[in-house]
Amino acid sequence: MNKLLKFLIASIVAVFAVSGLTACAEAEPMNAADYASVIDVRTVEEWNSGYLEGAVLIGIADSDFRQQLSTLDLSEDYYIYCRSGNRAGQAINIMRDMGFSGELVNGGSVANASNQLGLAVVRP
Repeated sequence: MNKLLKFLIASIVAVFAVSGLTACAEAEPMNAADYASVIDVRTVEEWNSGYLEGAVLIGIADSDFRQQLSTLDLSEDYYIYCRSGNRAGQAINIMRDMGFSGELVNGGSVANASNQLGLAVVRP
């Protein structure tokens, strides 16, 4: 009985925790021109499978990720995407820690970002 009660409580907590997560931006249309850059934080291999037209690659796994970010204007707005929104969220946290003060949008996946911004996926 004690295990069942713990399981039920844990399940309820998990449901409320997950329902409060916002991993990526909602799918309402946005204008890419409103952002200083659209940033892809995936790997080069992922980039080569398709990226958003006009996006720049600043891979979060790259050893010089922070150095690449340091070349950007801290006060500008940026739209960041990856494969699922997870790494974009991590990148946004790093950017905030570095002092970025503009709007930082987590666009989620390539497909979501493409739909939201109306940008084509380029397949090299």
